[in-house]
Amino acid sequence: MNNAKRELVFQASEKYVENYEKRHGILKVLGMREPVTLESVYAAVQFLDDRALQSFESVQALEDTYRLAAGRSFQGKDCPKQEGLKVANEKQYLMVLGGPGAGKSTFLRRMGLEALKGNKGAYKPGYIPVFVDLKVFNKGEINIEKTIAEEFRICGFPSPEESTQKLLQQGKLLVLLDGLDEVATDRMNDAISQIQNFVDAHKQSRYIASCRVAAYRHNFRLFTDVAMADFDDGQIKQFIDNWFRQEPDIAEDCWQKLNSDDHTAAKELTQTPLLLTLVCLLYQRSRKFPTNRSTLYERALRVLLEEWAAEKGIPQDNLYKGLDTKRKEMMLAEIAHDAFQQNRLFPTRREIVNQIEQLLKEMLPDEKGIDGSAVLRSIEVQHGVLVERADGIYSFSHLTLQEFLTAQYIDDHRQVEKLVTEHLTEARWKEIFLLVSGLMRGGADELLLLIEQKAQSYINTPKLKALLQWADQATAGSEGDFKPAAKRAAAIIFALALACVLDLSRVLAPALDLARVLDLARARVLDLALALALAFDLTRVLDLAREFEKIKIFKSVTFTVLVARLEALKAQAPDDKQPVEVRRAFRNKVLLTLHNALHLDPDLGDLSEAEVKALENHFYANWLMVQCRQTAVRVSPKTWAGIEDRMVTVRD
Repeated sequence: MNNAKRELVFQASEKYVENYEKRHGILKVLGMREPVTLESVYAAVQFLDDRALQSFESVQALEDTYRLAAGRSFQGKDCPKQEGLKVANEKQYLMVLGGPGAGKSTFLRRMGLEALKGNKGAYKPGYIPVFVDLKVFNKGEINIEKTIAEEFRICGFPSPEESTQKLLQQGKLLVLLDGLDEVATDRMNDAISQIQNFVDAHKQSRYIASCRVAAYRHNFRLFTDVAMADFDDGQIKQFIDNWFRQEPDIAEDCWQKLNSDDHTAAKELTQTPLLLTLVCLLYQRSRKFPTNRSTLYERALRVLLEEWAAEKGIPQDNLYKGLDTKRKEMMLAEIAHDAFQQNRLFPTRREIVNQIEQLLKEMLPDEKGIDGSAVLRSIEVQHGVLVERADGIYSFSHLTLQEFLTAQYIDDHRQVEKLVTEHLTEARWKEIFLLVSGLMRGGADELLLLIEQKAQSYINTPKLKALLQWADQATAGSEGDFKPAAKRAAAIIFALALACVLDLSRVLAPALDLARVLDLARARVLDLALALALAFDLTRVLDLAREFEKIKIFKSVTFTVLVARLEALKAQAPDDKQPVEVRRAFRNKVLLTLHNALHLDPDLGDLSEAEVKALENHFYANWLMVQCRQTAVRVSPKTWAGIEDRMVTVRD
C-alpha cells in the first residue's frame, strides 16, 4: 500500500470513528431536551441464561417461586448472572434478548464503541464494528453486505464495496444486528434467511444481534441466546450517578428518595433502562418524584403503549381499525384486574387470548373473526406490557403496571365500595388503594369515607369501645401541640406498650405507623414504646413517662408525681437473683402505679384473639386512610377535617 493510499485509509478510519460516535454514541429519548453521550450514562449490563424461566414445569411452580422470593421483581433472585461485556468477548455469535427498553440497542452500540478503542477498549481488539439497524430492511432489498458497504461509504472509506469484501474475508468485522423484532412481519422470514446465510458465508467475523423476547423463536443455530437481566441496585445507582454526574448531591438525593418507603413502587420501574431514564428525567425537572404516584405509572404506561414504539420506528400492526391506544389500555386493565382479583400473577396464553377475544367482540362489534392470538402477539412485540415468562405462561412486565391497570379498572367501573368491603386489610391490595385514590379525579372523598366506615366497624365490642373512649377522655383538651387524633393514637400506644406483656404486640406496629403519619413522626415516645413492648423494663418505663411529660398529650396525668413514684419503686427493684414470683409481683406493682396514674382500667388490655385482630385492623385501616389522603389528587377539606376529627374515636 503506497503512502497516499495509507493516508487515505487512515483518514477514513478516523472519520469512521467520529461518525460512529455521532450516529450511535448519542442518546436522546422520551423528549429529552438535550442529547447525552451513551458512555456518560451507560451502566454495565448483566445477562441471564435464557433457559432460566423455561425450566418451570407449571404455572404453580412459577407462582410458588415468585412468592417465596418475597420481592416485586418477576426475575428470580437466584438466577445466575453473567457480566455482559465478558459474555460478548467470549461468544463469537451472540443473540441478546429482552423486553422493550431493556437496553439491548444500547448494549450493542456500547460494544461498538469499545471495539473502536482497539487495545484501549474493553472489547476484543482487532475488529471494526458496523451497526446495522435491521428495520432498514422494511423497505427495499434485504442485503446485509450492501448495508455494511453503505456505512463505510458514508464514512468516506475508499472503495467501500471492496473494503467490505476484504474485511469480511479477513474476519475483521464486528457486525451489530440491532432490532430483529423491528422488521415488519411480512419481511421477517426473508430477513432471517438472509442473516443466517450471511453469517454462514462469513463465519470468521463476530456478530451480536438483538431481539425482543416475544418476537424471537431461536432462529439462528450458531448464536448463543442470552437474556437481559433486570437492573439491580448497583446498576440503578450507577445509572443515576452517571445521569447526574455534574451534580453528585442531586444524584445522591435522587437515590435516597428512590429507596425510601414512599417510593417503593417507583423503584420497581427502574429495573429497565427505559423507565429508569423516565424516572431520572422526571426527577431532573422538579427535584422530586410526582406526589401523585398514579401520574408516574400512567406516564410509564404511555411510554410503553405509544412513545417507545414511535421513537424506535417499530411498524404498528393495525390489526383492527378501532383498536386504538385507549381500547388497548381498557383491555389490559380488565386482564390485569381479573388476574389480580384471583391472586394470579401468571395467567396462561389461552386465558388471555380468550379474554381478549371476548372483550374485543364487545368493543369492536363490527369486526368479524377476531384473532386474540394475533392481538396478544402484537401487544407483546410492540409494547412489552405483557411478557411471556415461560412456554405459554405470561405476566405483566412490571407488577406496578398490573397494579396501576387494576386500579384504573376499579375507578372506571365504579368498584370502590367493593374494593373497601372485600380487600381493605389485605396487604397485597395496599398499593391498589393508593393508586385508586390518585386516579379519582372528582375527589377521593367517597373512598376515604368508605374506609372510615369500615374502620369504625372493627370497634365492635364493649372493651374495644371503652379503650378508645379512655384515649379520647384522657387526651381531650391537653396542652400538647399535636392533632387530637395523634394524641389519641399515642395514648393507646402507651396502653398497648404496657399491655404487650399480654401479647398485644401485633397491634402496636399499625398503631405506631398511624401515629407517625399523623404528626408524631419525630416523637421519641414511639421508639420507647416499641422498646418497652419488646421487653418490659423499669428504666424504659421511666424514659417513656418522661417523654410523655414533654409532649403533654394527657390532660389529667401529673407526670412529675408519676416519675417520682417510679423512681422510688426503682430503688426497691429486685435483682435477677430473686425468685420469679418476687419479680412478677414487683412488675405488677409498677403496672398498677401506671394504670392508676393514667386512670386506665387494667382489664382493657385483656383482649380476646378476635379483639386483638379487630384492633389491628382498625389501626391499619386508619393508617391506610391517611396514606390515601396523601396520594389523592383532590379531597374536600371539609370531608377530611371531619374524618380526622373522628379518627380513633367511637361513633354512636
